[in-house]
Amino acid sequence: MAVTLFKYPYTFPLELGGELAGFQLAYTTHGTRNADSSNVLWICHALTGSSDPTDWWDGLVGPGLHYDPKDWFIICVNVLGSHYGSTNALSINTKTKAPYFQSFPDITIRDNIYAFELLREHLGIDHIHTLAGGSLGGQQALEWAIIKPDLIENLVLIATNALHSPWGIAFNESQRMAIKADPTWQEARPDAGIEGMKVARSIALLSYRNYDTYDFTQARDSNEQTDHFRAATYQQYQGDKLAHRFNAFSYWTLSRMMDLHNVGRNRPSVTNALSQVKAHTLVVGISSDILFQPSEQKFLARHIPDAEYQEIDSLYGHDGFLIEYKQLKQILQAWETKGIPQGR
Repeated sequence: MAVTLFKYPYTFPLELGGELAGFQLAYTTHGTRNADSSNVLWICHALTGSSDPTDWWDGLVGPGLHYDPKDWFIICVNVLGSHYGSTNALSINTKTKAPYFQSFPDITIRDNIYAFELLREHLGIDHIHTLAGGSLGGQQALEWAIIKPDLIENLVLIATNALHSPWGIAFNESQRMAIKADPTWQEARPDAGIEGMKVARSIALLSYRNYDTYDFTQARDSNEQTDHFRAATYQQYQGDKLAHRFNAFSYWTLSRMMDLHNVGRNRPSVTNALSQVKAHTLVVGISSDILFQPSEQKFLARHIPDAEYQEIDSLYGHDGFLIEYKQLKQILQAWETKGIPQGR
């Protein structure tokens, strides 16, 4: 699926006081939009995801799957700061005629939603039937449902939260410390900090999975084994794998974006913000998630009016939302058959 670019040529002020000298958003679409936009499914991606959900949510989105392009007009946008086509630290700052590199400003979830709004208006979409996302994607979806409560009919929030926890911030800071410890990080070059990012990804995997996951999937080969442990080679592999498709600047920007997520900022309170959501809302937690613990999703379900909470029983921790397609499909189908309009 081809990626389309939306270009905004004007200065774009940011929530925390910085600005972008214009920006672009990379997005993909699947399916055909109805004349009244009644079949729009907008999906928000997670930390290192791209604008193509058939790539990273391939058990849920695609022909013959739960979200089938023959029924839905599916759109997903790469967030600002990411590596997959939207404006990021490697982009040219039109004011300086050089890449942003370390001068790239902090981007918040809220900044992204206002950028998405510009794209939505450009596309003439005045109604989103279903808005869905997990993790960082769920943070985006929630913020949007608060900012534009009358726009979104149905909301699916998976393994996400109302504000990022101190535990989550600590994990992200540890990863950024690894990037910062890379001596190349201060250099103005596209691969700056890449070795540090490999370590950061290794740290992240520990929060995406858990003790039982590793005990099951990375067990010793034998009692006599003394080197080349699966758990060790797996960590190295995951760092190398990400280094081939991502950059440390984007990793830094998006982990900061996650830390800055707080729907209560500059509003009366977190609970007041959640009370503004008007969409029919499904909140899904994962039983073994140690990064976005189920208590955070239960909090959302308690304070979003008439929201429903369901839980995936998974060995795979936070990554369960990218793995447990069968359970997720069953939860979605049950929720959708309770009288929620399908718009198809």
